[in-house]
Amino acid sequence: MRAVVTRVSSASVITDGQVSGEIQKGFLILLGIGPADSKETAVKLADKICNLRVFEDENGKMNRNLEQAGGALLVVSQFTLYADTSSRRPGFSGAAKPDLAIPLYETFLAHCRDRGFVVEHGTFGAYMQVTSVNDGPVTILFDTEP
Repeated sequence: MRAVVTRVSSASVITDGQVSGEIQKGFLILLGIGPADSKETAVKLADKICNLRVFEDENGKMNRNLEQAGGALLVVSQFTLYADTSSRRPGFSGAAKPDLAIPLYETFLAHCRDRGFVVEHGTFGAYMQVTSVNDGPVTILFDTEP
């Protein structure tokens, strides 16, 4: 799995002209799923992101995680994170097919919810418009592949 995690002061996603997900303080997560990913991969990555300490403490140091900061998650499926950019026109055959990707995307969402977080999301496979106000900016790339 690949994830681009941005600390935000607000973020939203619009699908078919309607807001399908919206948060204030927290993480905007662009989540890509590869063909070698599994339920275990999804759970491990969700835990890693939820425990990420990039929110400032009382001393201005990035010491607090999402729970300590009172943040939420906005997760947007992003198959383009698996783009093959060896030519001018990217190919996306490296991304997992929907029959594998959708259940793993849902596992990721469910695990974050089970941890007690507010989890908003886009619509898998849909054309979406994502808006965010980056806080910092703090943006971190995760890749579960060696």
